[in-house]
Amino acid sequence: MAEETGLIEPKIAEITLSGSLLQNFSAIASRLETLQMFSIKENPDSLVLLSVESRDIQKNPFLFFIITFTPEQIRVQYSIALDSSEKMRRLYIVKNLLSVLSLITDLYTADVASVYQYADSVIDEVLGSLSQSYSSLFNNYDSLFGEYREIKRLNIELIAANKNLTVQASQLSSENKELKSRLESLETYSDESLMVMIADWIDSHSDSIDVIEFAKTYRLTAPRVEQVLNKMVSMGYIELKG
Repeated sequence: MAEETGLIEPKIAEITLSGSLLQNFSAIASRLETLQMFSIKENPDSLVLLSVESRDIQKNPFLFFIITFTPEQIRVQYSIALDSSEKMRRLYIVKNLLSVLSLITDLYTADVASVYQYADSVIDEVLGSLSQSYSSLFNNYDSLFGEYREIKRLNIELIAANKNLTVQASQLSSENKELKSRLESLETYSDESLMVMIADWIDSHSDSIDVIEFAKTYRLTAPRVEQVLNKMVSMGYIELKG
């Protein structure tokens, strides 16, 4: 099938345990029919539980497990995706098998020693495959979680501080605009005020004025000073020499 369609089929594995039917398969089917994860089929000499976890693009079961009860045996067939851990998959299957058996202890009994031994070997395989011990993993998790909480706390504080800085920046911007406006108003002279200032300058500078120097001293533009000078000349307040 895989070679004809090009599909990658999962690996199939099987578990077999000894068991004993205490009543009948109909009673077991009736007990387990409320489990929505299973499709149940009763045969004259067996009871089959099928759980399909996923299907392929052709709607065929891909991940699944089948539990078959016979009067003297429990057989579990299950699929394993090629990119997954066989040990973890086996542990998952055993967990589900034990859950089913716990519901029918008065109807069907599994060989306790065999179940315990198999479960122990599966758990031991999984624990042995871990790169670190549980305590080491927990300590690392606890440490990382502590760092996460600290980073989260700092993040909350930084958000609050950023909001505060934004408010302060807005206030400073408003104050700066106000100060700039006040400065501009102070640096803006009327024509009459400039005439007085120019007259005083001329008197104190031997009846002369350097427009550039005067403008620089009072933070004015040269054209503005020249404008007032021309006005003073036209009004006869000052005379041009040479």
